Amino acid sequence: MKNLERGWNLDNSYARLPEKMFALSSPSPVHQPTKILFNYKLAEEIGLKYDSESDEEIALLFSGNTVPEGAKPLAQAYAGHQFGHFTMLGDGRAILLGEQITPENIRLDIQLKGAGFTAFSRRGDGRATLRSMLREYLISEAMYGLGIPSSRSLAVIGTGEKVYREQSNQGAVLTRISSSHIRVGTFEYVKNFLPKETLQEFTDYVIERHYPEIKKSENPALALLNAVMERQIDLVVNWMRVGFIHGVMNTDNMSVAGETFDYGPCAFMNAYNPKTVFSAIDTEGRYAFGNQPKIVLWNLSCFAESILPLIHSDTQEAIRLAEEALNSFSSKYEKKWSEMMGRKLGLVHLSDSGLGKELVQELLIWMGKNNADYTNTFLEIQSDSKEKTGVYATESFSNWLSKWKTMMTLDGKDFQSTLKTMKANNPSFIPRNHLVEKALDDACLNGDFGLFEQLLQVFADPYQSVPAFNEMQTPPANGDRHYQTHCGT
Repeated sequence: MKNLERGWNLDNSYARLPEKMFALSSPSPVHQPTKILFNYKLAEEIGLKYDSESDEEIALLFSGNTVPEGAKPLAQAYAGHQFGHFTMLGDGRAILLGEQITPENIRLDIQLKGAGFTAFSRRGDGRATLRSMLREYLISEAMYGLGIPSSRSLAVIGTGEKVYREQSNQGAVLTRISSSHIRVGTFEYVKNFLPKETLQEFTDYVIERHYPEIKKSENPALALLNAVMERQIDLVVNWMRVGFIHGVMNTDNMSVAGETFDYGPCAFMNAYNPKTVFSAIDTEGRYAFGNQPKIVLWNLSCFAESILPLIHSDTQEAIRLAEEALNSFSSKYEKKWSEMMGRKLGLVHLSDSGLGKELVQELLIWMGKNNADYTNTFLEIQSDSKEKTGVYATESFSNWLSKWKTMMTLDGKDFQSTLKTMKANNPSFIPRNHLVEKALDDACLNGDFGLFEQLLQVFADPYQSVPAFNEMQTPPANGDRHYQTHCGT
């Protein structure tokens, strides 16, 4: 079928930026493209018309063996601070096909990840492993189900080729959908390597694409800094709400649109501990769970530095204005974090109360001391069960629960309205690390997608308690002590 009949409506606004912003790069054909996963619901939402009769066409198109009419494939240039060290980067294995304009007139990047060698591949092969692409598909769709801004996954296509990392792996291509792939690191690249005129043009482009409401601001660059900061605060507060640990919060992995993307070594915290780290390469704990808000601020400082020339022509005045904006981060974050914790406890006025903040800190300290599961503790609080077991049967938890009930009375809400608020903010299910790994083992080693599909089903509505899937709420018996994640791309 022709592109029009399939609903393709591609534009290439990024390709109209100065040519040093990207390198035109066609996907490298793969040996034996095979459809492994396709997100039909997402395809429909963005205006594409494919069904189960389209498998061969899907495999050819989303492997990169063919490209839709109107595509102008390219790899984006960017730089970034990786674990605090600045380096030149760029899309080494991802190729942007173009931007799909949806029926609702929303512009979305269509990117093939693992699509082959580009001008930025350096010593890489431009390919991706099936396991890592399945992992991103699963986690990104779970994040969407949790109500957290995220890139989405449209397809995973097997390549029929081997990818060599530490060992031989099956190869795959992931189709990633996002508002854009513009990163803090993209701005760092433009600021450090391209003329000021390009920085101005690119900043205008980003404002027009992501923050059109600030176009007429007195100081658009400063307004952009504040707007990106607001979205990043909202994003990291959501991460903290569900126990998500990104694992590699380099500036090249921070979206200026405020979406979660690049899921390499991410994981979810089971037992509460702000020092929790899963990434094997994060040996110093830079990106630990509790450090994530500080890293967001650090990354925003890099962003501010990259647009200083546009904030004010006088460098010192630009620095003063940027610092003034960044200095508001902590109070804004604390306010939104307190409001979020209040909703998790069903106490909507908690952020205005010293007693409420004390109650939260007592709970977090209790969880840490008792190795209590972060997700299940909030589910236990909202449970009306009189029968408590394990750490929840202790006097210390009972005492805290009594204080919470007193606070609920002071908040002026009945239990049912409190429960409604809590259920909307406390997921019954998160991607438990041991289940994710088992699902990936089953799929990659045995071709068994049973558990993988079950997890996708659960994560489509993770706030709904489903007794048949109760075992998916249970953390591993031995905890996560030796669990590590790897980029494994």
